[in-house]
Amino acid sequence: MKTKIELVKGSVIDQDVDVIVNAANARLRGGGGIDGLIHRMAGPRLLNYLVEYHPDPLNPGEVAISPGFDLPQAIIHAPGPIWKDGENGEKEHLVTLYESILDCANCVGAKKIAFCSISTGIYGYPLDDACDLAISTIIRWLESNDHEIETIVFAMYGDTEHNVYENALKNKLNNI
Repeated sequence: MKTKIELVKGSVIDQDVDVIVNAANARLRGGGGIDGLIHRMAGPRLLNYLVEYHPDPLNPGEVAISPGFDLPQAIIHAPGPIWKDGENGEKEHLVTLYESILDCANCVGAKKIAFCSISTGIYGYPLDDACDLAISTIIRWLESNDHEIETIVFAMYGDTEHNVYENALKNKLNNI
């Protein structure tokens, strides 16, 4: 099966998918950016669920899945690495995180997954590097694992993110 990879201008919460990826913080208690928006849109039951089922912070590379509550999609909460200087395991943690997201989505039978840009906001990971890493890790995972994932959507809200992902996808997809 060939997985379709799409890029859209917009938010993960607006996508017709089974699972959305939340660029969460390690405590899973909501925050700014997409994490805060997902918590607001999902409603207070999301926080109650996360407090009960995930009382401890996640370690680098770990993910947690929850119902969407007031959102139609399940949510994979994925805290990315905080950029320091690129010499503190940031790349390895981000690769492991994308693999964990796909493993989790595959485990629950998700056919369509929407990703935002992980770690590139307040966590400071350079956008170009994070984008290339995300795309190459996802393609490698799709090619080397048995799965039923039909569609990967990169939902980029900002113009800069969208343009970087558009250029990277053109380059990567033309070379496979």
